[in-house]
Amino acid sequence: MNNQERMPLLEALEAFRDGSPAYFRIPAHRFLRGLNPALCGKDLAALDLSEAEGLDDLHQASGPIREAQDLAAGLFHARQTFFLVNGTTCGNEAMVLSAVCEGEKIIVPRNVHKSVLMGLIMSGATPVYIMPEYLEEWDLWGSVTPEAVEEAFCREPESRAVLLVSPTYYGITSDLERIAGICRRHGALLLVDEAHGSHLYFSDRLPKGALACGADAVAQSFHKTAGSFTQSSLLHLGTDRIDSQRVAENLHLVQSTSPSYLLMASLDAARRELAVNGTAMMEKALRLARQAQEGLEKIPGVRVLDDQAAGVPAMFDKDATRLVFSASDAGISGYRLGELLYERFRVSPELTDEENVVAVITFANEPEDVSRLVKGVETLAGESLAAGTASGSVPQKERVEDPDRKAGREFQIFSMPRQAMTPREAYFSQTWETLPLEETAGRVTKEMVVPYPPGIPLLCPGEIVTGEHIRAIQKYREARCEFHGTADRTVKTLRVMAVTGTAKRSAG
Repeated sequence: MNNQERMPLLEALEAFRDGSPAYFRIPAHRFLRGLNPALCGKDLAALDLSEAEGLDDLHQASGPIREAQDLAAGLFHARQTFFLVNGTTCGNEAMVLSAVCEGEKIIVPRNVHKSVLMGLIMSGATPVYIMPEYLEEWDLWGSVTPEAVEEAFCREPESRAVLLVSPTYYGITSDLERIAGICRRHGALLLVDEAHGSHLYFSDRLPKGALACGADAVAQSFHKTAGSFTQSSLLHLGTDRIDSQRVAENLHLVQSTSPSYLLMASLDAARRELAVNGTAMMEKALRLARQAQEGLEKIPGVRVLDDQAAGVPAMFDKDATRLVFSASDAGISGYRLGELLYERFRVSPELTDEENVVAVITFANEPEDVSRLVKGVETLAGESLAAGTASGSVPQKERVEDPDRKAGREFQIFSMPRQAMTPREAYFSQTWETLPLEETAGRVTKEMVVPYPPGIPLLCPGEIVTGEHIRAIQKYREARCEFHGTADRTVKTLRVMAVTGTAKRSAG
């Protein structure tokens, strides 16, 4: 157990790489294939430097870092752009901190990433929650409608900002142009978590990017779809309605004081590739995505979420390179399909849920990757259907069916949460106790409960736990989903606020 000769993480990385998987996850560069040749042709370890002479300082940029940031701003037509080395997580946190202060209100949908919740905890702001539209057939959350945003302003007219996720993990975007207009009418900022949308600006066959729609600030995970190294992101300011100096100061709070020059150089190199070759890169990704979709649609028992079906409230628009498909009609849950694709075909998808599998197709994928994906799904769906035919029954997914509703809905929370206190108040409270999950109904949670992926909070600190929450957590647990944010990683217990007269107890 204490063999200091071993390097377990490095060994695991090398073993995964050497297995030659068909890779449909982030980062976008696909084992360096999609990196700018000027970067991957270097001895990268020799470029792992710090704030040496002539190399500038991220937190007081005035030299090459400032020039690189300005070039990125020019490419995206932003007023100002900041390099991020702590991912879009710190970009989301900085946006929240720059838009609202303690006690002020910000409109956010329930499908925000947990980093937005962290921003709420740090700022002390009060969330005004809205529900995105729900795609019943696919058991997933879609667009936030302009009507939902307008209604939230009617409920809470003093709200200072709106923060939306567009596109979502499933590639679905919202009508940001109309929402930007609503925000302006109410004197509020529009902030957009565009972690999955850096590439949208380089093809008119993709949804319109948030900056082009008039957003005031936009955070992008460049590594996810644009080809930089993991953890490198951009924060763009689109208008002068947000204080750039305040943003810079807040980035000091949430970014490392020892930023990686490799990460920043990869942002610079990926930006150059998009500037020079972006249109061709996106055309390749779109062509491969179309081939994958057409191949999957021919398989009995398999459905694909078609971007051509966009234009409805639940799916204003959709990124065609974000392939969402289901083999539930063949009797295979999304979780199980993802497991089998890797175990038997070395196909590694980005995300699985109870119903769906998500494959991210980028400019660095190749036709052979698509062929392996389609062949794997075809084989697994065929075997499942054949097994059902042989037994004289339709194959059942590995889940308990509810006769009154689609079973996948058991993983979703449809009611608006009841807040007893702000996330900050609950998070920093010292009066709490640990209870079995089944005994927490009606209590106020101290913890966030985040099934991962996709990292969307099921419960946030300060909210009242309901039976609906408990059932959803149990369903995620049965599906062997991981949880973030809880002291008990199994979520068999939960920290809740203590009632009068009860003592604080450890979570152990």
